[in-house]
Amino acid sequence: MKFSKKGTRRFANIKVIGIGGAGGNVISRMFEYFPRGVDLVAINTDVQDLENCSAKKKVYIGKQVTKGLGGGMNPELGKQAAEESREEIAKSLDGADLVFLTAGLGGGTGSGALPVIADIAQDLGVLTVAVVTKPFSFEGAQRSQIAQDALARTKDRVDALITIANDRIFSVINKETSLQKAFEAIDEILKNAVLGITEIIVSPGVINVDFADVKTIIQNSGPAIIGVGVGQGKERALAAANLALNSPLLETSIDGARGTLFAISGHRDMKMHEVNEIAKLISENADPGAKIIFGTYYDRRLAKGQIKVTLIATGFGSLLGRNTSLFEDFGASAGNEGLPFQKQSVRMNSGLRKERGEEKTSQEKESASESEEDIWDIPTFLRRKRRK
Repeated sequence: MKFSKKGTRRFANIKVIGIGGAGGNVISRMFEYFPRGVDLVAINTDVQDLENCSAKKKVYIGKQVTKGLGGGMNPELGKQAAEESREEIAKSLDGADLVFLTAGLGGGTGSGALPVIADIAQDLGVLTVAVVTKPFSFEGAQRSQIAQDALARTKDRVDALITIANDRIFSVINKETSLQKAFEAIDEILKNAVLGITEIIVSPGVINVDFADVKTIIQNSGPAIIGVGVGQGKERALAAANLALNSPLLETSIDGARGTLFAISGHRDMKMHEVNEIAKLISENADPGAKIIFGTYYDRRLAKGQIKVTLIATGFGSLLGRNTSLFEDFGASAGNEGLPFQKQSVRMNSGLRKERGEEKTSQEKESASESEEDIWDIPTFLRRKRRK
């Protein structure tokens, strides 16, 4: 963390790699949002998909293996395609300080090529973050197994792994939501995960967070989560912090995180007491001995009166193997109407959380012993008690 001095800042070389059809779609949706100097690269076995992608840099892999027709549901083809094109992939990563790998798992190219590309990045010594989605349950057991195998092969080849389950989209849409809007919501989470970390690095502010700070939190951290929340109105600071802490599309809370980095952005009306409220709430939710780094910067792209919180949490060890949720049962906040696909929230201070945690009726005890199938119906504080 450093106080900003004009002219002294060197930007890190950041590249975002979209792998396969889903990864390419995310790159296309991200295209207009990214800061200058961030390279967007699409890698695919499907020539038609690659041509339709908005990325300036495109890498066609597996010319001999797939003949430009994609990997289907065969991850072995995706793997062979990436192995065939290792040299081209390495060139696309050349000079990077930080690489994001985005893919939808369950198919052929994303699931098969992702571990190989991660391995290439690892050989080059590049800080690497994978941001991936798992298939819907209705897509069948075979796709789910392909995704799990890909995760198992990737997790030890990247510094940090952010996983988003597509099934969680049903918690933020209703029966009237169109198919296109639903997938846009998933892509929005992927975009925010990558853009959130990128903005922290490249945005100068009152208190800077630089690449070295991000590296400290992410390097060799394993499973990770990122949350982004925007608040407005009287309780905007706590609303933004709660939204960052409780994204319904991410499957874990920051409880027990041993590395936490967060950035607070807004306009020049941002107040010191708001920064303090946000920092206090996030610190209370992290591990007591966590390494915490934070920064603040001004963001003119935010609407007047808004505050945004971007949170990265790492260092969970085995905690992420448990069935926990980032989403708590917060009520509605009058300050957050109209924010797309973000669960609205209001302040829940530590005293109230503690009080609720101490109240356990016989009915709640019965609920706490229910099967894992019903875990999402159990209040968060009871799920936390189950973990203790």
